[in-house]
Amino acid sequence: MIFFPSLSLLLATGALATRIITDPRAVSKTCETISAAVSFASAVHYSGPSYEENIRHWASSSTQRATCSFEPGTASDIGIALQILGKDRVPFAVKGGGHTLNPGFSSTTGIQIAMSRFSEIVYDPESRTVVVGAGVIWDDVYAALEPHGVNVVGGRVSGIGVAGFTLGGGMNGSYGYSWLTNQYGLALNNVESFELVLPNGTVIDVTESSHPDLFFGLRGGYNNFGIVTKFVLNTYPQGQIWGGVMIYPETSVDQVTHATANFSASNDDPKAQMIMTTNYATGNHFVVTILFYDSPDPAPGVFDAFLGIPVLIKDVKTRSFLSLVLAASSFPEADPSPSESLVEPLPQGLVVEEFPSIQLSQPDPINATLALRGAFNTVTVTKYSIELIEAAINESIHWGQTLMAFSGVFISYDFTPIMPTALKRSSTSSAWPPTYKDAIIPIVLYIAWISESSDNVMHDMVRRSMSTLLEKAVSFGLDIMDAPLYSNCALFDTPIERMYGNNIERLRKIKNDVDPYSVMSLTGGFKF
Repeated sequence: MIFFPSLSLLLATGALATRIITDPRAVSKTCETISAAVSFASAVHYSGPSYEENIRHWASSSTQRATCSFEPGTASDIGIALQILGKDRVPFAVKGGGHTLNPGFSSTTGIQIAMSRFSEIVYDPESRTVVVGAGVIWDDVYAALEPHGVNVVGGRVSGIGVAGFTLGGGMNGSYGYSWLTNQYGLALNNVESFELVLPNGTVIDVTESSHPDLFFGLRGGYNNFGIVTKFVLNTYPQGQIWGGVMIYPETSVDQVTHATANFSASNDDPKAQMIMTTNYATGNHFVVTILFYDSPDPAPGVFDAFLGIPVLIKDVKTRSFLSLVLAASSFPEADPSPSESLVEPLPQGLVVEEFPSIQLSQPDPINATLALRGAFNTVTVTKYSIELIEAAINESIHWGQTLMAFSGVFISYDFTPIMPTALKRSSTSSAWPPTYKDAIIPIVLYIAWISESSDNVMHDMVRRSMSTLLEKAVSFGLDIMDAPLYSNCALFDTPIERMYGNNIERLRKIKNDVDPYSVMSLTGGFKF
């Protein structure tokens, strides 16, 4: 480990600790300094395929042209880089899977740190844990664990990074909680330890017993305390599951709405979970459900209300866990059953007239919008009533129609019912959520569009729509004005108090203790 003893002396004045150097020549010089200081296990890129991959994000609105990209190969090399970055006061970003939709949270015009070389997945059958590198996506973890007959609490759809999902709470994988949350809690509840590179370059293992404050902070507190390089996660037995995607015609919307509200209110089977989304894509409104049961066959009656509703498209069957994750991120084939002959097929070749380069052959709920611009926003409620779901349906149609003129191509409001006991699976407190008092469940809004010139319009829209749904929920009798928002789906300008509540003071103290010179303030994200 190379240390830079001048760092503390330079920052001791306090003034330097708040300064950020953005001059391209100075940033480029820092790139050169890092390149010269780290080992051959790491690399710095200024252009080329590796550079492009390092800065690429799932949403094009989250990608920035960094001065250079740094691919660390060891935790000690990250420590060296953090010391140099702190000394030079150069902005940087840390990218795991690259699925954040908030601009600047894991991207930068400074130095992009890409964690792709931290790709280990090592299962230990004795401890029933798995070591997972911070550059891995959940698809790879599921695939590696499948031969061992075990699984972890992770993302619900394809392409979600382990690091951001877990450090942000382990609740959203584009479509909400993990499929295993009812049984085992959030992803953050299932971390045994973190390997953490502190802002001063020191590499430590963080467990509940070794560093209880940091263990508390890292579980939902993002990158405020350093850079996590690997996680040790609990595993659980996993066999075949039952589930899949169903897409419904407009004539079935009321039935789906009632079935979702009833499932949310009455489900008491922890193996059963589902998602319902109301969507608008280039002139068409449609609703989708994704059903999940953690067994080859569902318990009698648990999903009967959904299975009896006429559908347009259906892909529900016994399958592997990974198969469901992939199915939830792609478009299934039309259901060939005779009952579907009464339903008109979805229009083909849906095109936004003003932007003919974008064509959605079918309204794919996830990956049809890959590489478009995008934004999330969220509101937290305590139950999904029929009236609230209907309000979201109205919002999806209204804004879907309105925003087509601004290059909007897809909008989705997602409902993820969980059992009231799901967030009480852990007795250990964490940065998020600040309270386990009530069952807090999100409504997640996702919108995709084409034109950069529409960014402000779209960001204003997601603020206004979530404000409308919050007001509606309160008018329906829900006491949620102070309910904590889920940070992985909150818009970039959301006040941190709305997410972390009474935990803010403790989190700020932890941050100041481990990062007195505000090195981690040089990178993006929600900051304490």
